[in-house]
Amino acid sequence: MSVLSVTCCVLLFLSFIVEGSVHEYRGERFVAKGTAFVVHGGSEGIYSSRPGYFNESSALPANGDSYIRFEKIVFRRTEEFSNFTSGLVQAIVFEVEDRETIGGSAYGGQRAICCTADLAKLGACKQGVVIHRPSTKDSSWPHVFGVSFNAYELDATLPLRSIKVTKTGMYNLYFIHCDPNLKDVVIEGKTIWKNPTGYLPGRMAPLMNFYGFMSLAFVILGLFWFYQYARFWKEVFPLLNCITLVITLGMFEMALWYFDYAEFNETGLRPVGITVWAVTFGTVKRTVARLIILMVSMGYGVVRPTLGGLTSKVIMLGVTFFLASEVLELVENVGAVSDLSGKARLFLVLPAALLDAFFIIWIFKSLSATLNKLQAKRMMVKLDIYRKFTNALAVAVIVSVGWICYEILKAWE
Repeated sequence: MSVLSVTCCVLLFLSFIVEGSVHEYRGERFVAKGTAFVVHGGSEGIYSSRPGYFNESSALPANGDSYIRFEKIVFRRTEEFSNFTSGLVQAIVFEVEDRETIGGSAYGGQRAICCTADLAKLGACKQGVVIHRPSTKDSSWPHVFGVSFNAYELDATLPLRSIKVTKTGMYNLYFIHCDPNLKDVVIEGKTIWKNPTGYLPGRMAPLMNFYGFMSLAFVILGLFWFYQYARFWKEVFPLLNCITLVITLGMFEMALWYFDYAEFNETGLRPVGITVWAVTFGTVKRTVARLIILMVSMGYGVVRPTLGGLTSKVIMLGVTFFLASEVLELVENVGAVSDLSGKARLFLVLPAALLDAFFIIWIFKSLSATLNKLQAKRMMVKLDIYRKFTNALAVAVIVSVGWICYEILKAWE
């Protein structure tokens, strides 16, 4: 399967994922969880509103408000199952620290989201509704409200509402009902999640300034490098051309990420085209950088003029790493909304991590062979440079392995 076909398949899959902090629901069905039926509406980190700000009708993306707004949320059922008045279909918004306020159990048994007959007998709740208790830190949380279907009514519309966020934290939204007769109900509409400075989720909000700074840093680095490149262009050898390519790719990558986050922050919708290009430039940059280090470790241009029979193997490893990293980054970034990553991402992290490990093993094995050759030929100046290069690389590898472990743990949580 070619690189193009794999990328197209991933983009086709991602086209069905909601975009931006405008969470859209397009006919999602409720999934049975014990006695409850659930649709996950979103999970995002939200910073608290700035003091003195909150305007429910404001359309400005950076006016100091923080809120979760419900717009045109409609629940639909089929005509075949419309001849009865239903129980409530409820929206529940809670901060992650208050998750224990949702659900309960009778006599220390299994925890349930919906009020069971046993809990109703104890007077703890009303049978057929979602169990919830006020937060100990703020009695107005969690926010729970809903709507029911009247007999022969096909649509039930949730009231328009904006929930002000006054505390920084991770917020979750679930749509839940406890009526088995509503198992075929679907949800349509959207919710808007907003931070004080715009629509970027809490996890992404600091990254816009970071990529702006990195764009400037790469421009400065690029100007210095290209100046030196122009001064000594007659002495340039192939590896320096590869380094020039890496710096150029880095400049484009940082600029594209900045524009991606800036537009996302302004509109609440993730610009898919810019995101794909930013991901691709970054993946190519990381692939080329690893190949350069591998070739230098093999002694290319120092103790051997070409890679000989190893060229095809190096290219194959590079292409495989590019594919694994590109798919991972596309799934992670294109159309990303919630601050929580699914466990399925673990299966995409592992191939990239294993290929990184293979790069590391091959690099150090090649470095060992190159050091031995330099020592045998008594090329002491180059030997000293390679020893320093090996030490610096060892430190970088330790940091890289630590990051890989963090990524795997993050995906598993």
